[in-house]
Amino acid sequence: MPELEKIREKLAEANLKVTPQRIAVFQALDKLNKQHPTTDQVLTEVRNHHPAIAIGTVYKILDTFVEKRIVCRVRTEDDIMRYDLVMSEHHHIYDTQTGRIIDYHDEELNKLIRKYLHDNRIPHFDIEQVKLSIVGHFEPLNKPNTN
Repeated sequence: MPELEKIREKLAEANLKVTPQRIAVFQALDKLNKQHPTTDQVLTEVRNHHPAIAIGTVYKILDTFVEKRIVCRVRTEDDIMRYDLVMSEHHHIYDTQTGRIIDYHDEELNKLIRKYLHDNRIPHFDIEQVKLSIVGHFEPLNKPNTN
């Protein structure tokens, strides 16, 4: 988990009051980030350490974190909202068989997309961000020989 001081700095940079609830939600997001957790997963993790925290408080904090760009929402193919602390430019691989989301970093792909969108502008539209969702499933590691 990130050091408490780093969490405080992150919240202060976003002009947010540092509260135990916000720290707890951030710690839960950090712990679960590789899973791109759902709200329920964040709530469960927070309640492991703070059993009395209200569900509404966690929802409100998550909304505030999204608004302040501390975390972003990732919508799955199943229309489930998940969260991602990685705010740098990246895309997602979504495994339809497991529901798993994996961060996908590829600077060459980013350059290609930026160039394409620059050369093929969308009229009257300012692009703020492009997030590619690559949907499919992983093949088994021990794939049977079809020869």
